[in-house]
Amino acid sequence: MSVLSTGLGDRLVSTDVEAKAFDQLPVIDLSRLSSTNFEDRKALANEIQRASIDIGFFYISNHGIPQEVVDEAFEQGRLFFEQPTEKKMLVDLQKSDAFKGYAPLKGENVDPASRGDVHEAFDIGDDSQTMKDGKGNGNLWPPSADLPQFRPAVEKAFNEVMALGKRLLPLFALALDLPEDFFDQQTKNPGSTFRLLSYPPQYGEVDLKEIGIGAHQDYELYTILAQHGDVQALQVLNAAGEWVMAPPKRGTFVVNIGDQLQRITNNVFKSTVHRAINRSGQSRMSMPFFFGLDYDAPLKVLPNCVSESRPAMYEEILAGEYVEKRLAETYIRVEEKEGEEETPKKPLIG
Repeated sequence: MSVLSTGLGDRLVSTDVEAKAFDQLPVIDLSRLSSTNFEDRKALANEIQRASIDIGFFYISNHGIPQEVVDEAFEQGRLFFEQPTEKKMLVDLQKSDAFKGYAPLKGENVDPASRGDVHEAFDIGDDSQTMKDGKGNGNLWPPSADLPQFRPAVEKAFNEVMALGKRLLPLFALALDLPEDFFDQQTKNPGSTFRLLSYPPQYGEVDLKEIGIGAHQDYELYTILAQHGDVQALQVLNAAGEWVMAPPKRGTFVVNIGDQLQRITNNVFKSTVHRAINRSGQSRMSMPFFFGLDYDAPLKVLPNCVSESRPAMYEEILAGEYVEKRLAETYIRVEEKEGEEETPKKPLIG
């Protein structure tokens, strides 16, 4: 076992490279989400409550997003990542106001014990999201002359998954015994990020300090993840400190609880540690959507998650300030030239 430092404290983690099959990861059918019967919606919320408490991860099916929207975004992502490096660096995230754009191989590091994550990334956010100083979101797009369908496909997927994230809010509210509209005032302009990720295959002896993405927790309310094809890489840490598999299932998304939900529920819901190791012999792609509270919404423990025997474990902080802090810890500073000072990272919320 080893100790992993996270934004919510230290976790005990197995040092095993291989992960066990995880047949217990539930698949939650969202068909009842549109039911006019409250008891149907409450029963669905109860399934989410159990998965959020016990595991922190689950699949969702019948979510309402056409598969062709997901497939086209993956195809455009593949075309983007296959470009020469100089083309991709035209949208280097260092040029963005808010961690948006292209991150090269090992340009991020979510696990402080690692030497850089072995993947490339392209990130966008909501163009209507503004920071405290009035700056825009900072989205960067590759030239349409090179990839004419890239922006339309990625924006379409972003909008579809954003809408799904909002549809899930009433379920999480019910799962916490709150009114279905409880989160509405805190998610008028969700502080969210949508990513395209490309993981090259890795060979030879496994070095846990250089894997697809190191062991980490996500920072927002919850993550909605699409996995491409049948390439297995995602591993989830169970309560025994063992790594278990979360294999791709076509037509589903993986949902996992993030730090914001763990904080406001006073550790009732689990922000679960996970990682990706691609030993498949082929490239792997995924698309996570990190759905969070408005940047100016307070992260404070819910009253119904506090008692005399379970006092509040977290001090209040703005959602955006928390995410900015975690992002600043993730991205590796890049020196522009040898001997010059490191390039400072751009602020998330001004």
